[in-house]
Formats: sequence, C-alpha cells, structure tokens
Amino acid sequence: MSASALRLPGLGPIVGHTTATTSRIWVRADPATDGGDHPDPARRTMAVVGVLSKDGVALDPMPTAYFRLHREFDRSGSINLGKDEIRLREDDALFALEPDSEYEVRVGCLVLDDALDDDDEFEDDALLGRLAHSSAWRDDLRRLDPGKAGAVVRTFPAEGRDGGRVSFLLGSCRYPGLLWKVRHSDRIFAPMARLAEGKAASPNADDAEDAAARAARPRFVLMVGDQIYADLFSTFVPFGRADTYREFRDRYLTAFGSPRIRRLMQRLPTYMILDDHEIEDNWSQDRLGRSAKRQLFTVAVDAYLSYQWSHGPRTWGRRLYYRFDCGGLPFFVLDTRTQRFIEGPKGDLWRNSLLGRPAVSGPGSSPGQLQRLLDWLAEQQAARGNAPKFVVTSGVFVPNPVSARTALAETEPEALERSDGWPAFPATRAAVLRRIVDAGVQNVVFLSGDIHCCNVAEIFLTGTPEAERIKAFSVTSSAFYWPFPFADGEPSDFVHDSRAKGQKDTFRFLDSRDREVEMDYRAWNFSQDDNFSHVTVDREAAELRVRVYDKRGKPVDEEDGRGDKVRLDARLELAAW
Repeated sequence: MSASALRLPGLGPIVGHTTATTSRIWVRADPATDGGDHPDPARRTMAVVGVLSKDGVALDPMPTAYFRLHREFDRSGSINLGKDEIRLREDDALFALEPDSEYEVRVGCLVLDDALDDDDEFEDDALLGRLAHSSAWRDDLRRLDPGKAGAVVRTFPAEGRDGGRVSFLLGSCRYPGLLWKVRHSDRIFAPMARLAEGKAASPNADDAEDAAARAARPRFVLMVGDQIYADLFSTFVPFGRADTYREFRDRYLTAFGSPRIRRLMQRLPTYMILDDHEIEDNWSQDRLGRSAKRQLFTVAVDAYLSYQWSHGPRTWGRRLYYRFDCGGLPFFVLDTRTQRFIEGPKGDLWRNSLLGRPAVSGPGSSPGQLQRLLDWLAEQQAARGNAPKFVVTSGVFVPNPVSARTALAETEPEALERSDGWPAFPATRAAVLRRIVDAGVQNVVFLSGDIHCCNVAEIFLTGTPEAERIKAFSVTSSAFYWPFPFADGEPSDFVHDSRAKGQKDTFRFLDSRDREVEMDYRAWNFSQDDNFSHVTVDREAAELRVRVYDKRGKPVDEEDGRGDKVRLDARLELAAW
C-alpha cells in the first residue's frame, strides 16, 4: 500500500464524548477522494492525529497516532484520545489526558492505494505495519490549516473538583433554510462558539460581560434532535424529502460543514440525539410494517450512526441512547424516536411505549431502555444524593400542548397521539414518575427541544408525603433556526399552569404502594425566537440558571401580560446537595 500526501478532512474534526481523561475526535475524509457517491474499493482511508500543545505550552515531541476511517461509516471514524486504543504499536507510549486541561489537536487524512480484494478484512495492526510511524507526519500536521483541521479539547473536571459549578449549552431543531436563506440556519452557532471560547455571546460585549462568560464557560453542547431535516416540508410532500443514503449524507455534509457550526464543534464537546426529522416527520416504529418505510429507516439510521452517534458515548453498544457524566453531574440521553411504538387499539394510549416495549422479566432477560433509565435514576440518587440528574428527551416532558392535555385522554385520545410527545405515552410517563417518587430521586431535570418554543417548567408532585418532597423541572430550548413562527411554536398553544381553569392537565398515577399521586406543573419564559439556552448548575447556591440567547448572542426579552419586557433568565431553586 502507498499513501498520498496528508489532506484536510472533508468534515470535522468534531470534538465528541469527553471525560476528565479522554476525548473522542471524529473526522470524515474528503468526499472528492472517492470521485463519486460510493467509497472506491481500490482505496482505504486513514487519519493522523497530533496533539500540539497542552494549556498553551507546545508538546515536544508531539504525540501522534493513526486511526481508521471506515467505508461502512462513509469514510468517517474517531479516536479516543487518552484511551489505550490510541497506542497502535507496542513501542508507542500512551498519551494520557489530564483533567480540566486544554489541548490543541490537529487531524489530517490519508488515502491509501489498495490492491487487495474488497472483501478482505484488514486489522489495524496489519495495516499499520505497512505504514511509516505516525510521527513521520508531525511537520505535515503542523502545516495544516487549523481552521479546517484543528480542534481544541478541554477535558472535564475531575468529580468533586469543579468548584461547584458546571455550565453547558442546549438547543435543537435546525431547519436548513431554502435558496438564499441557507446561510441563516448557521448564524446562531457563532455566539455559541464565542461562549465555548470563554467570551461573551455577543461580539459587542464589554469587559465585564467577557469576564462573566469566562466564569461560566460551557463544558459541552447538547443538540437534542432535528439536527437535520430529511423532510423539508412534510411526510406527504415528496419534493425536498431524503429517501436515499446519498440524500441523507448530503444533508449532514451541508449541515455540519457550514462554517459557524463547524467552528463550534471544533471547540466544544458535542452530544447529539435524533428526533423525527432525522428520519421522517412524526416517525414511530409501527411504520416499519411497510417495505418502503423499512428501507427509509435503514438508510436514515445508517447515516445517523456515521454522523451523530459515532462521536458520542457508546454506553450500550450500538443502542442510540447513552449516559455520560460531567463534573459529578449525570446525564441520561434517551432515544424517544426509534423505540416508540403506537400499537394499542385506537384510543387506548396505555398500550403505547415511548422507550421500547416493556422488558421481558425472568432468567436470562436483558433490560430495555425504560428499565435502564429507571435503574439509573435510583442508582444516581443512591450514589450522588441530591445532585441534579439530567434526563435528555427530544420530546418535551412538560408542558403539554393545550390540545393534548391529559384531561382530554378520555374524550379525545387521538389528539394526544397527534401531539407526538409524552402525552401519547402515559404508561411510560407513569413508570418514570413512579420511580422518582419511590426512590426519592431529587432534582431530576428534563432537557428537551422539538416544539420551536423555549420555556422552563417546575413540576409538582402531590398526594403522598414522599411525593411532595420531590423537586423536578423541565427545560426546553428550541429552535436553532425555524423561519415559520406562524406554523407552530406559539406560546399560547401550550399549558402554562396545569391547575388553572381551561388548562387542566393534571396527570395521575399510582406509586408502588398503590397510592394515587398527581403531577402538575407551571411553565414560563416562553419564546418563539430562534434561540439556544446556556444552563448553569451552581452547587453553592443550589440553583439551576437558564439564560436564553438569540442568533446575535443577545439575551432574549419577551413581553409579559402587562406589556413589560422580561429577560428570559430563569433561576430554578434546587434541593440542596
């Protein structure tokens, strides 16, 4: 095999799943190296990574390593810096990352001529035995354009060493834009990138704002669904709808290749989960009974695995849901899309499953997503006490649409199913709330997107002494870009107070002792403006702060009922821990 010159990545690098001592770096080779839509069987692709500096001090010699860019992942691949897997030769020293440190990384790609049969498997060691040691590319790596081949890795603090404060960014729903408006869909990522660099979100900020931004510099960004729109218009409009692998791939190349989001993902660990528009509007698994839908699902999820899943945590193999921690705060990211089943008789909502069908009990059984979430909630409370526990769900937990209130379940169950959210899955919602009450799980915070209308909500549980001690919240941030505010996302379409006349949305369930518990909520800070949320957990103040910014990096203000401007800067009081 012979190698070409070192090339710039076609996409990336993306900084993915990060811990106190590791960080996953993802790239895709330039599509032009294949000269067509399909990977050339006469070529293999590799990447070379080098770590140039630590906390601004050059590393000499520069640690380097190869990693594979796999054909089955569309010539993309990743390497976990700080893991044993990057020691690809026995004589290489393991390069360890240290907590709460910043590393400058550079990545280039190689195209290898391959005369072997396309079906031949080639293990890493065998392939690397035909190449020069990765250190031979040090000078070439230094010469690559850092804007196109560079990344900045900032490892998480060690647990208990975070000073009691952790910040992150939250958002979802990036419509791609049409014609001359395509560039508009990229604008909001500029202020997000500024925050990632420790600067104020707005370029016109003063020194005091910059200093405050450095103190609350985010550790990562959560993108909680609809990172692409495979269906530009709707399920029923064939124009602009992706239904081949090439079309899904092109959606990702366009979305993640735009300059501002690329800058953000080169500087901040990015955690993603899909929602319906990565597949098809309002997708659920019961559609797989049709062959055309099975084919659509296959190519959509193949593309998702290559471009979103592959740089995230791989907690349970190729399951799309996962968990991670940051500075002692635990996160469970749900797959509420590919495991949802709407399969009961019409009007029987309690047969629907949002997180997969209930697990089969008995010897040799394995837990499903719902059971893993329930176990995780109890385990985190036992291990970390009242530290906040974040459950990421692309569909909104609360508030519900006015048209999908629980009060309508008996008379208009079809309306709840049309909501495409938690109201259509009462059994799943009851199971989660029951575990929170039974295990005394404090400070659960649901993080969501989807509805093109940001808000925060406080959840109230009543009916038993155990339930009434619980504090729980919901934070929704959406959308990054949605140019049709007249179509959906109107704040008045959502319940603001589930106990108020005309908004009744009390949800009832039984705890493990068959006592009835009621869930209610109050929601506020609604806005349809394109936005993202900057979320900060402050242990000393026992507070969750949620600040909302627009596409220019300006704090979002909305009119209240008296016509006064109110800053969307919520401070949620948590149970102390």
